Amino acid sequence: MKILLPVLLLFVFACEDTQNENQENSLLFVASEGNYGNSDGSISVFNGENKIQIVENVGDVVQAVEVYNDNLFVIVNNSHLIKRYSISESGLKLPGFEIATNSSSPREMCIVDNKLYFTNWVSQDVKVLNLETYSIEASISLPGVPEDIVSSGDYLWVSIPNLELYDTNEGSSVIKIDIMNQSIVEIYEVGFGPQHLILDGDFLWIARIFYNSDWEAFYGSSRLNINSGEVVTLDYGQGTVCGGNIIKLNDQIYRTANGGVMPLDSDLSLNQSQRIGSYQSVYSASAHQESVFLGVSDFVAPDTVYIHNELGNVISTLSVDVLPGDYAIWSID
Repeated sequence: MKILLPVLLLFVFACEDTQNENQENSLLFVASEGNYGNSDGSISVFNGENKIQIVENVGDVVQAVEVYNDNLFVIVNNSHLIKRYSISESGLKLPGFEIATNSSSPREMCIVDNKLYFTNWVSQDVKVLNLETYSIEASISLPGVPEDIVSSGDYLWVSIPNLELYDTNEGSSVIKIDIMNQSIVEIYEVGFGPQHLILDGDFLWIARIFYNSDWEAFYGSSRLNINSGEVVTLDYGQGTVCGGNIIKLNDQIYRTANGGVMPLDSDLSLNQSQRIGSYQSVYSASAHQESVFLGVSDFVAPDTVYIHNELGNVISTLSVDVLPGDYAIWSID
């Protein structure tokens, strides 16, 4: 132990130094939803631990952010907008500009070949935003209320947690959409309440949340083999679930649960012994390289984002506005 302990400490400090350097060579954008109905959603911009900018009053429920070609795209759910800001080393160039979505209630997005595909609650579709003309050029109708969307290149994958707005997450499907034809080619049953998705090789991993008639939350996970169509599901039972994110860290899939994120074993069971984070109310989670971002909220500003390394140690603590819900990284060249 007298030999191993210094070596272990040196390894930990070396990892933390590398992660701090990575943070300083990039900008982190934290989207805070704000209070529903108040249009006080915001974007905090960090270089390492330094908050270099905060863009306030972005709109009502800042839902999702995505970096693409030195631009930050922002979905503002209850303002029915997509905003675009140019990025430089000093942060976001203001005021940016916005695209109305015709009261569609946009939620999540992915970008493929200069087109932004985004899901919509009210219009129950995926809309296609052309990033050359900044016009919405098409929409793909869906059999329910969508949430998350990811791409495997030729296809889009969309979760359908609700059959109609504000049911108890009675939807149970993931939709496969052909990008070229902009049409549904397959519907997979994956269990009640599919929400956030992550695509890893041949597998689509799905975090699920659903409710009983008293709005008590239950949660589970599913895994879809996108080649064979085989679906594996596991329900964990009742619990306090907020966010329901699923992330990838060092070739391992994690799911938010019990105040942190836990690895999913091959049978989708939660590996409690390797949990990262232990907080009262985790609202969101994301990962980048060897870092895990956990947004913790008591629904009153300021809230906090804790950045953990792969060993579970806290390496940064960031103060942000209320309800940190999404994250994006821009690398400084």
